[in-house]
Amino acid sequence: MVHKVLRIHPDDNVLVALTDLKKGEIIQFENNEITLKNSVSAKHKFTITDLDQGDQVYMYGIIVGKALSPIASGEVITTTNLAHQTATYTGKRKDFKWNAPDVSKWKNRTFDGYHRPDGQVGTANYWLVVPLVFCENRNVEIMKQAFVEELGFAKPNPYKSFVKQMKQLYLEGDKEGLKQVGVETLEQVGEDKLFKNIDGIKFLTHNGGCGGTRQDSEALCALIAGYINNPNVAGATILSLGCQNAQPAILKEKLANIDPDFKKPVIILEQQEEGTEPQLLTKAIQSTFLAMTEADQLERKPAPLSQLTIGLECGGSDGFSGISANPSLGQVSDIMAALGGKTILSEFPELCGVEQELINRCTTDENAEKFVRLMRAYAASAEAVGSGFDMNPSPGNIKDGLITDAIKSAGAAKKGGTSPIVDILDYTEIVTKPGLSLLCSPGNDVESTTAMAGSGANIILFTTGLGTPTGNPITPVIKVSSNHKLSEKMADIIDVNTGGIISGEKTIPEMGDELLEYIIQVASGTNKAKAVLLNQDDFIPWKRGVSL
Repeated sequence: MVHKVLRIHPDDNVLVALTDLKKGEIIQFENNEITLKNSVSAKHKFTITDLDQGDQVYMYGIIVGKALSPIASGEVITTTNLAHQTATYTGKRKDFKWNAPDVSKWKNRTFDGYHRPDGQVGTANYWLVVPLVFCENRNVEIMKQAFVEELGFAKPNPYKSFVKQMKQLYLEGDKEGLKQVGVETLEQVGEDKLFKNIDGIKFLTHNGGCGGTRQDSEALCALIAGYINNPNVAGATILSLGCQNAQPAILKEKLANIDPDFKKPVIILEQQEEGTEPQLLTKAIQSTFLAMTEADQLERKPAPLSQLTIGLECGGSDGFSGISANPSLGQVSDIMAALGGKTILSEFPELCGVEQELINRCTTDENAEKFVRLMRAYAASAEAVGSGFDMNPSPGNIKDGLITDAIKSAGAAKKGGTSPIVDILDYTEIVTKPGLSLLCSPGNDVESTTAMAGSGANIILFTTGLGTPTGNPITPVIKVSSNHKLSEKMADIIDVNTGGIISGEKTIPEMGDELLEYIIQVASGTNKAKAVLLNQDDFIPWKRGVSL
């Protein structure tokens, strides 16, 4: 059934427009008639009662803002009449009981993955090349140029021929032709890989490792260690200059902290020890190639769904994200928790206002206290430089209905479903416990997805209402649209469309099942996420300053 408006929670005093509504239109709601004082665009909200200045606005059953001026019933809420406000939070206030979903149809399902010696199972098999310091970025790029095309991992670039055509038309003096020429459609070509059981060799670069603080270098080494430990990685080649803060010894220490009996091959080469650049690169390329011949021996084998570790991300969110796409991820998260799998909810600035609910879901007082400590420290660091979580929503978020950070956060938290929270992780800590874990990271899309892959995610689900191409070098990122329009407009980056929930064609449980089926395909290598097909290898380590 198609509805024009939605009340998300019985305690809410605003309604969400599910379609464009006109000024003067009469909305029938719970035997009452509400006359709209303004036109209300789809995804935006309007009040159902008169509000005085200072009155609180509720969505998802929680406080999401306060009225800056009187707001009449039927008036749209905007940044001019509503300000960010949230409820206070403390330690656990009540016991939490969870009704787990029925997962009987999933219990015997498997995916075909790469089984590692430490018991983890990868959804992909990558070799990693990473510098410990930005000084080695150029050498990493030279290795990339040497490897990718020769090993059959390069993707055709239609824009090269596009530029070539324009060049030729320019030389011919055909100015009109320059305006008419277009990009040829890129057809997927069959892979001609040398190593049939390796999904790719990934080359990461960054601007860290020296300068900055020593804590930054420690965190960088911990993040790189997490990437090497990720089950999607077969092994790694590490390039070091030699004199930088991020020393190989720190990386080895971080690997040992993860697993004292760490077994994956890690090649570490230091330029100041090797001598000339050709000497370094010759050794790096040769040793990497030989190691990849061994990594290619591993083949996919069945594994239970409990071996999945799924990161839960949102970016380019809109006013429908918290109604369709994010709850669909929450459904998957709950199914995984019931199956003994792992999920990760990050982006702490986008948990602003839902803290108490999350605290109450923590399985231990220690976890609740750690979450409070991390949230308050993060908020304080933002405020210390004149910012704050209230500044998190982007212009695009606001334009599409996410007026305050509390509104955005209340919807974003739906990605974590309803299951108990089994662990609280600081940045770069590894996920080890079955169930839902919270990971301290920025709300910045790439810093957050980078963090989740470093903490062990072998699949990432990424919801979006506005559209974003974000991917990750080692972990498939499955893009989930909140609405039909986006799915149709940016079909090249969207994998799954949950817009049917908004139109009334689908339910959240149905979309959760559909999404999990797609995850199994991607995890088994029988289908590829659009971000993988596009080679969208985004990697941004978080320098522990302020990033919202």
